Amino acid sequence: MIPIAEETIGAAGQGVYRLHGAPDNANFVVRMVLEELGARYEFVSVDRAAGEQKSEEYRKLNPQGLIPVLEVPGQDAVTFETGAILLMLSERHRSLAPAPESSGRGRFLKWLFFLSNTLHADLRISFKPHRYMLDKACMPDLNAALRSRIDASFLLLEQELEACGGPFLLGGGLSCLDLYLAACARWAQIYGTCGVWPADNYPRLFRLLEELEARQSVQRACELELIEGLPFTAPTPVAFAREK
Repeated sequence: MIPIAEETIGAAGQGVYRLHGAPDNANFVVRMVLEELGARYEFVSVDRAAGEQKSEEYRKLNPQGLIPVLEVPGQDAVTFETGAILLMLSERHRSLAPAPESSGRGRFLKWLFFLSNTLHADLRISFKPHRYMLDKACMPDLNAALRSRIDASFLLLEQELEACGGPFLLGGGLSCLDLYLAACARWAQIYGTCGVWPADNYPRLFRLLEELEARQSVQRACELELIEGLPFTAPTPVAFAREK
């Protein structure tokens, strides 16, 4: 594991980002954003098969032992939590989000925190429900409740796409919300114990996913994340990909 490098911590706007992660973990969202921004970054591979994310050295970066971590030039500490990373990147680059003074800022923030705190959080529980339910006899009830909550979250997002006219969550312009949403849609279809979530039941969301699959930045991120084929509309798992 590589600690914070001196050359990474410089004046704001100088140096390169350093993204710590593993294939098809939550770093996938951050990588898509970095690629879309055209930002300079290095990738530090975390060996999840060896439990490196739980090592003492990695916990110095993220005491929770979770992925991802982003080292940001000019910051006195690393950043973790996917939503926080996306907010920081959009503000530093003044891109992929409405400006703070924009009338659409509130809408952006509410959906960013919804994706992070509700949908992504529920998905993470569904990936490893045994961590949240000690009584195995109750596991079917937990899975059913999670499936209902996840379906309801995607329905709200489908309704928002209809209300704003699409093709993206904030209307006509791409934001980091769309990339985050696409990753969540991918994971909902191929990981977890709640059954396969049918993306094609949500036509507006499905069109958004098709739109993103055609972007070079997304294709580049998928290649680097070892994701093959159509990542969102016909996803397949990546070996050793977990800890969303």
